[in-house]
Amino acid sequence: MSKTDPGRFFEDFKLGQAIVHATPRTLTAGDVALYTALYGPRFSLFSSDVFARDCGLETAPVDPLVAFHVVFGKTVPDISLNAVANLGYAEGRFLAPVHPGDTLSARSEVIGLKENSNGKTGVVYVRTTGVNQRGVAVLSYVRWVMVRKRDPAAVVEGQSVPPLAVAVAAADLAPPPGLDFRRYDFAHAGAPHAFEDYAVGEKIDHVDGMAVEEAEAQMATRLWQNTAKVHFNQFERSKDPSGRRLVYGGVVISTAKALSFNGLQNTGLILAINGGRHVGPYFAGGTVFAWSQVLDKADLGHGIGALRLRLVATVDRPCADFPDKNTIGDEAGAYAPGVILDFDHWAAVPKRG
Repeated sequence: MSKTDPGRFFEDFKLGQAIVHATPRTLTAGDVALYTALYGPRFSLFSSDVFARDCGLETAPVDPLVAFHVVFGKTVPDISLNAVANLGYAEGRFLAPVHPGDTLSARSEVIGLKENSNGKTGVVYVRTTGVNQRGVAVLSYVRWVMVRKRDPAAVVEGQSVPPLAVAVAAADLAPPPGLDFRRYDFAHAGAPHAFEDYAVGEKIDHVDGMAVEEAEAQMATRLWQNTAKVHFNQFERSKDPSGRRLVYGGVVISTAKALSFNGLQNTGLILAINGGRHVGPYFAGGTVFAWSQVLDKADLGHGIGALRLRLVATVDRPCADFPDKNTIGDEAGAYAPGVILDFDHWAAVPKRG
């Protein structure tokens, strides 16, 4: 019996299958420092214990995307080791804050299967839950991924596509217990813009660009213990014609979120992921740009508002190049060239009153 694990192929998944993922991970201040070094976020709530205490928290929590990356990485060996591409996210909720010293583990349930017409791949839908050392759920999300078949002739029973919510309801958002923005320090946060200053439909060009080099992308992927072959193995489908390595999609999400600081300085705390698509591949060395659109607003009390934001990332094409920030290139719904991420999420923002 082989002691090595080749990973699951499409025909190895079954509807309702429960998977407990290996290797719990204790987060440390080192993880936070590396996250900052790799992506350059500047949101004060995660940078300063003093700032966090003024907002009603005992200490600064880790950026929710740190918890997301750690939990996502746990799932890769069991879900997407043989993936062609990670396709999207939905129904993501951050349920409890995570701090250095917390240990995260993950489990998933297969909630959908759909074989592709080519007979060589299929799409697997899973709902993943991350829990801390006390068994408290800290986040939950759905993702779907295209996975290779081991045997194109294999028959996969029980195929279905799960119904998914378009967005997490504002009433279901869960700010960290104790969070209170009524003493929010706008000067130390970097900008005066509050909940009242953002209008539904408003679009914000974040102006700045950031290139991610191959070494940085591989370090980030290893940091989250993401073992997907396409990001490391040159004999897999991991390069474009120029020889650049395919970058883990989470790198794009965190890079775009860090870029959004310019214009959304007070919206660092992600509360939910409504939906997300990796529209196009991103290869190391390209320069990432980003813009956001305000899709909705909600008042959560205790001086806290929430903005539903569409965060769009592009590569090697500044967002000003898109007429009126139009990323949809044609009537069929195709994206314009250069778009690599379309990420719909709720983020907390202080109210002025």
